[in-house]
Amino acid sequence: MILLKKIGATALVGALFTVAAPGLAHADDSWPSKSISFVVPYAAGGFADTRMRLLARELADELKTSVVVENKAGAGGVIGTAFIVKSKPDGYTIGSGNLAPLSVNPTLMPKNVSYDVQKDIAPVILIEESPLILSVNNQVPVKTVKELIDLAKKDPGRLTFGSSGVGGAHHLSGELFASEAGMQLSHVPYKGGAPAATDLMAGHIDMMFEMGYAAMPAIQAKKVHPLAVTSAKRLALLPDVPTMAESGLPGFESYNWQGVIAPAGTPDAVIQKLNAAFNNILKKPEVQKAFEATGGQSAGGTPEEFAAFIQSETEKWAKVIKSANISIE
Repeated sequence: MILLKKIGATALVGALFTVAAPGLAHADDSWPSKSISFVVPYAAGGFADTRMRLLARELADELKTSVVVENKAGAGGVIGTAFIVKSKPDGYTIGSGNLAPLSVNPTLMPKNVSYDVQKDIAPVILIEESPLILSVNNQVPVKTVKELIDLAKKDPGRLTFGSSGVGGAHHLSGELFASEAGMQLSHVPYKGGAPAATDLMAGHIDMMFEMGYAAMPAIQAKKVHPLAVTSAKRLALLPDVPTMAESGLPGFESYNWQGVIAPAGTPDAVIQKLNAAFNNILKKPEVQKAFEATGGQSAGGTPEEFAAFIQSETEKWAKVIKSANISIE
């Protein structure tokens, strides 16, 4: 379930989202009577696609119907998300709702976002929170986050952190880190996480926030040194690595999360049926193991909790984007 302490006093934010349009509170009991299209706003073969295909297979079993995954990539998830929210609100087109297109891009590149998150989507459920791992290359003479902060403050701007590109979870986590710790870091954006990770291992950049599935091979091979994880609790994959909060930055959390959304106006009964199905899926041991194997954490909860979470994340990252003067337009 979603931890409400992470949302704070925004439990009523769900009311701002259009979960169901008036007059559509009751769905046809025959739903679903045909195939469901599950849209992934990212390219086939990537982490988001792989995860959603797992869930689509499980959803097909839960609802006893076929679920067809469609990839509609581009513009940081905006193209696919726009396709979802502009589809007919009958429950037969749903899709992945992620950090970037829902809580980052509306602030980062508003001219490219054609939808209003609060008005045009019906949140279904938060599926997964994937924390990041802060690692340094083996030449950086630190063993803890505190030592890293002290080193950075001695020579402001000298230490570098890499990312998969401007405005991504890697980049925003680095900017949040610099802000919370009161230090200056130099951002080095790459065209993807892989080249950034390669340069981290080679010592060309000093540090990086990486997704667990991407960071673990280099950590296990001792090619980089992990300092902390950005989740509220330690990861099963790295039980000896502290959280950022344990490392002296209370309240520091950062996730690359994924959920499920539908177009606004989708009947509430359909939203509730989908929500129940996904909550059942997230309880399955094999699904939880798949998440844990890549450093992710299964979530769950109600549509209203997901709506509040989206709003909370939007406010959080908008502050970071504006304070760091980040723009890609």
